[in-house]
Amino acid sequence: MTAPAAADPYVREFDATVETVLDRAVVLDTSYFYPEGGGQPPDRGAIEGVEVVDVQRRDGRIVHDLADSPPFEAGDEVIGAVDAPFRTYCMRAHTASHALYGAGRRLLDDLGYGGFGITEEKVRVDFTTSTEIDDGTLVELERLVNRAVWDSRPVTWETLPRDEALDRPDVAFNTKTEEGIDGETVRVVTIENWDVAACGGTHVRNTREIGPVAVLDRSNPGEGLTRVEFAVGPEAIQRRATDHESARTAARSLDTRISELPTAVERLQSERDALEREVAGLRDQVVEARLSDLRDQVVERDGREWLVGDVPSLDANDLSDLARSLSGTAADVVVLVGADAEYLAAGSDCDVDAEALVTRATDAFGGGGGGNADIAQAGGLDASVEAVLDLYR
Repeated sequence: MTAPAAADPYVREFDATVETVLDRAVVLDTSYFYPEGGGQPPDRGAIEGVEVVDVQRRDGRIVHDLADSPPFEAGDEVIGAVDAPFRTYCMRAHTASHALYGAGRRLLDDLGYGGFGITEEKVRVDFTTSTEIDDGTLVELERLVNRAVWDSRPVTWETLPRDEALDRPDVAFNTKTEEGIDGETVRVVTIENWDVAACGGTHVRNTREIGPVAVLDRSNPGEGLTRVEFAVGPEAIQRRATDHESARTAARSLDTRISELPTAVERLQSERDALEREVAGLRDQVVEARLSDLRDQVVERDGREWLVGDVPSLDANDLSDLARSLSGTAADVVVLVGADAEYLAAGSDCDVDAEALVTRATDAFGGGGGGNADIAQAGGLDASVEAVLDLYR
């Protein structure tokens, strides 16, 4: 059954007779409050000045939950007042979701409708599609939606026989909505020459009433779904202004125009990559020079050759790889400490247990690590480089 609010969403105030009052739950003989459902939140407002905090459909009736016990009782005539700004926002946001789906029809393959939801900050539509929705697709979705708004396309709704609606290939159904149809009719909302969908929500009569739409982001809420989030109205305006300010700031910092930002960023990335290669080359030279010194300091202990020392500019994995490669070539046992004693790695090509060597340091200085008899590493040691090295000299 379609709620009166969906049939005539522009009604903001109405007269009604109270049918039942149970504590703070009120049922009227007619109500233009929209009950929560289909991803759209319940209307706000008041009945005879008492705030309505929730509206739900229960057992086929629209139930209004009030903030306080009402001053009226069954049989009384009352005035219901729907919160106009919030209703208008929901109408615009809900229609915008249809416009977004219509844009998706033009861009995405194997398109299906997986869900929808409105909050005060944003709206989300869940697509099922074999098309990857990348940044370029998001930009094009936003462009097409706003073009549909600008084109001032009429929005209409009608009630069709259930089987007729299900047989129409152009009508988009939310999977849950389709499975949940238990009546003989289906309400269908149409944006002229743009989108057709089964929907019981409130909508504007023309896309121009939607106002600006800003696509925010995408995510993957579940297998086979891509969620696209967008803002409508003031939130969209603020998002666009924030993005524009950020773009202008970035362009000014790079001494270029907004339209030339991609080229400037690409140039910076190229320069960064070149610098990283140069730094990596210099680091390798420093490490190799240090290893040359350490090879000259290899000592023999209990019939085993030991190489113990600090090596700068390496992360934990690189330090571990180096200890592995040196054990058995430069020495039988290798113990290397990174800069500031942040990392420790031990390698062994003999009966000396590398993991036991690492445990010696973590027992003395905290931190954690592990490995096996051949290679082990640790991190988080609370000691100086010299203090750690003294354990193995």
